[in-house]
Amino acid sequence: MCGIIGILGKKNNVVPNVLEGLRLLEYRGYDSAGIAVLDDQGRISRLRSSGKLTALEGRLRETPLSGRAAIGHTRWATHGAATEANAHPHMTERAAMVHNGIIENYQELKAGLEAQGHVFESQTDSEVAVRLVSQGLSEGKSPEEATREALLRLEGAFALVFLFAGEPDLLIGARRGSPLAIGYGPTGACLGSDALAVGPLSDRISYLDDDDWVVVRGGEAVIRNRAGDRVGRPVKRLDPSLRFNLGKSGYQHYMQKEIFEQPQVTGDTLKTLLEPSGGRLTLPEDLPFRVSDAERLNVVACGTSFYAAMVGKYWIEALARLPVDVDVASEFRYRDPVLAPKGVSVFISQSGETADTLAALRYCRERGQKTLGIVNVKDSSIDRESDGSLLTMAGPEFGVASTKSFTAQLTLLAALAINIASERGLLATGEEARLIRLLLEVPAMMAEILSRSEEIALVSRDILAGSRDALFLGRGPGYPLALEGALKLKEITYIHAEGYAAGEIKHGPIALVDKDVPVVVLAPTDALFPKIASNLEEVRAREGRIVFVGDQKGLEKVGKGLAAGLVIPPVDPFVVPLIYAIPVQLLAYHTAVFKGTDADQPRNLAKSVTVE
Repeated sequence: MCGIIGILGKKNNVVPNVLEGLRLLEYRGYDSAGIAVLDDQGRISRLRSSGKLTALEGRLRETPLSGRAAIGHTRWATHGAATEANAHPHMTERAAMVHNGIIENYQELKAGLEAQGHVFESQTDSEVAVRLVSQGLSEGKSPEEATREALLRLEGAFALVFLFAGEPDLLIGARRGSPLAIGYGPTGACLGSDALAVGPLSDRISYLDDDDWVVVRGGEAVIRNRAGDRVGRPVKRLDPSLRFNLGKSGYQHYMQKEIFEQPQVTGDTLKTLLEPSGGRLTLPEDLPFRVSDAERLNVVACGTSFYAAMVGKYWIEALARLPVDVDVASEFRYRDPVLAPKGVSVFISQSGETADTLAALRYCRERGQKTLGIVNVKDSSIDRESDGSLLTMAGPEFGVASTKSFTAQLTLLAALAINIASERGLLATGEEARLIRLLLEVPAMMAEILSRSEEIALVSRDILAGSRDALFLGRGPGYPLALEGALKLKEITYIHAEGYAAGEIKHGPIALVDKDVPVVVLAPTDALFPKIASNLEEVRAREGRIVFVGDQKGLEKVGKGLAAGLVIPPVDPFVVPLIYAIPVQLLAYHTAVFKGTDADQPRNLAKSVTVE
């Protein structure tokens, strides 16, 4: 979940380039940052700071660093508090290193190194790696030999980049579990956590496989596997959009910008599966199996992607009559799941690098399951390791709290449900065309709700911003939306929020309801409306502050006495999850703005979760 970058320059000072890369990687972690540079005398200089990247930039203005070789890091803490002493890069006189991941046997390694005279300066697991390499260098080994021997002793998940004293044209990187990319450009090769990091300097990119390590000298990168054999990895042309720093386009926050991008993202994602005639939704031709032939689907994901999977279960089972199991990725492998012999396992991840989801994919592949990835990053680990993939067209998402990637995932899952149902012959004449037409209308409906953003902001200001607790209620596909709404609110405002299936509120959660607790009720006028209206009355009887989210017809039915009513255009039940996602996102966003919390980089969180 940390961001790492390493750059070799031919003539120019690369420190500004490293800082630019760290800005693009700050979504991966932002509790501390640091940079190490090799100066003209071949010595390593380092500056680190706790806090966000701006703190490091301030230190660099006071104490400038310059050099043609540098590594940088932005941290999400695992071992040790977010202090300057624990910030990366870690270094000795011989080498400096940045690390993403967790070294599981660090205590054993640390004890051995201390017995050899090493004095550790941090509380981190990471420092053992640079000291192992430095020990090898002190024994007369070359940087390549010392690094390879150290890698063989490390257990856990990591991406590492090393800089060596006296070696101005050398970087060494390694990957096990956590991603590491090599960028190739006119100024040479560079290393980074993902394509965003290397994009400003590169026009081509390749990714290390697990247990690969790479020696970068100038513009050449030599990749070797765990056995030390030289190997080749595919080099692909980099998406030009990743070669530029993507700004906020006039919005106050990235999260706000990304919420407002959802109409375009939904349309772009839908078009990837829509036949030119517009009459059918088809999966990619290179998919090596038909999902509709599966006896059962296992859908595995984490966080927001898990809630998208829950919505997908409703759609697929209702339309295609195909049974779907939905699992939290971090629990999936450990319950020893029973996998259907003709099952397909689906893995949803915005980054395509989510550690638990990737581990679940490998678990299923080892057991002969067909695998399908749904990711937002082409050539990410889940994309490359799945039998086939569906790509959301959300583009880079810098806000830590997922918004447009969620609705893009929902769009793909809705399209997948229609495709499976059609191929299984379960849609009546004209039904497929009707459902596609409903999806095509979603962007305009999203835009209509977004035009009411300021109206939603007033509800955030008057009802949610001053609260300590909040509840979200929904039924059917509205239940996972209630979970997602609660997650968004707690992520960026730090208000304690919980989502519940509305019918379950009387089985315990109603004990939390009083006049100080806002209760957001997602109540589209559908077959379940009478049920959720009854649940709303149960809350009203306990003086809960009800925020009603539904259409005008529903609002008239539940009557007066609400704390607020957010009126949504009437929509077909099939597209309710896509439409109702917008107001719950806006409620959370505006509440964060009024509370003064950081909507883009909330405390304790990071965007790409690459550790278990």
